[in-house]
Amino acid sequence: MHIVKKQNSDLIITVPKEWDGLTIEDVLKKEWHLSKKTIHLIRMDKLVAINGKNVRFSERLQKGQKFIIHNVLQYEDYGYEPYPVDFNVLYEDDFLLIVNKPAGIATHPNKQEDIQTLANGIAYYLQEKGERCKVHHVHRLDKDTSGAILFTKSSFVGAILDHQLTERKIKRTYTAIVHGKLKKKRDIIRAKIGRDRHHPTRRRVSPTGQDAITHYEVIAFDAKKNVSQIRCELKTGRTHQIRVHLAHIGHPLVGDTLYGGKPIFYRQALHGQFLTFIHPFTLEKIKIEAPFIDNFPTLC
Repeated sequence: MHIVKKQNSDLIITVPKEWDGLTIEDVLKKEWHLSKKTIHLIRMDKLVAINGKNVRFSERLQKGQKFIIHNVLQYEDYGYEPYPVDFNVLYEDDFLLIVNKPAGIATHPNKQEDIQTLANGIAYYLQEKGERCKVHHVHRLDKDTSGAILFTKSSFVGAILDHQLTERKIKRTYTAIVHGKLKKKRDIIRAKIGRDRHHPTRRRVSPTGQDAITHYEVIAFDAKKNVSQIRCELKTGRTHQIRVHLAHIGHPLVGDTLYGGKPIFYRQALHGQFLTFIHPFTLEKIKIEAPFIDNFPTLC
């Protein structure tokens, strides 16, 4: 049985069959993609053990062994001032936390005095449980977008999942309601996104911007209201990416007045519905669905 647990500040993993024959260095460098600095510290402080015995990084793992890394899940400051915020937990273990973010709440503070954010709420939630650990958001959602957000409970785990996000191994799927009927049932929008120099928060498609790729699929169309329900998958994570891309092709999000949407819903009609990734320690496929909240105007 593949058992993973946190014991004080130690990470204890029963070696899975996928790691059989790999060296410890293979796991740290090729499976988890830890930084050179982190790997160096683990090596110099002799933090790795197999079945209770300290070993070299060249030691090969065998299925069923007890693989321990000492002191990598230390008690850390939350990083945010704890503040009670309402949200629903969708998934939680010793290392990760996925919550369904309501609209109207920022993911994290933008100014020091901001404390009514989701990150502050996570810190409060963990404090109430008696867990002292670093609150780390792996990705974010706009203030007026709802849906699933992945947090980790340590800098160590955060670094591993940050790399997964960079390598596009964390799949984020959104549901959106947009104006009009799209010409194609499914398509890929490839358009670079940069800042709009005429507006402090708005982004725009720009040839000098950052690469941005959005896949979409039409789910339903309401001819009477002239709106479509679509599913979007991000291949990159630029600020306001879905909002900018859909407005760029002439189908702004319902309620997204910043990008040309009509205010027939009180906010932009965008919800992070699915989050899928491989757990870095259990190697299980985690697929989470965030239920719609606040009467999201779905068509089906």
